[in-house]
Amino acid sequence: MYPKAHLITFQKVGKPVEGYISIAEFAQVIPFPVKRTFWTYYTPERVIRGRHAHYQTQQVLIAVAGKITVQTETTDGQVDRFVLEHPEQGVYIPPDCWHTMQYSHNAVQLVFASTEYQESDYIRDYEVFKSMNDS
Repeated sequence: MYPKAHLITFQKVGKPVEGYISIAEFAQVIPFPVKRTFWTYYTPERVIRGRHAHYQTQQVLIAVAGKITVQTETTDGQVDRFVLEHPEQGVYIPPDCWHTMQYSHNAVQLVFASTEYQESDYIRDYEVFKSMNDS
C-alpha cells in the first residue's frame, strides 16, 4: 500500500543575503528509489498538463521556479489540491492517482519518478481510471 498524495518539505539552507540551497537526499525524503528525472517549462498558463495516472510509477513534483497548482484524485474520489510555489516543497504522487498540473508563466517543474518511462504504465483514459475502484 502506498501513502496518499502529500507535501514533502526538503531541507533549506542559507540566508536571504546569500541565497538558499535545498537538498534532496533521496533515501531520507523521497519514499522510493529514483529511476528517472525530468523537468517541464515554458508551459502556457492556460494549458493543463498531466491528466493521467500511473499503474506503478510514484513521483515527486517540485516547482523549482514559479507556481504550479497540482490536483490529485484517488480511485475512491478523494480530491486534493496542492499549490507549489516554494522550491523547498514537493508533492508526492502515488500510483493509481489521477493528477493535473497548471503552471504560472515562469514555472519550472522538476519530477523524480520511481520507474523508467513506459507508455504501458500510463492510465490516460479518465473512465478507465474511475473504473479501477470497482475492481
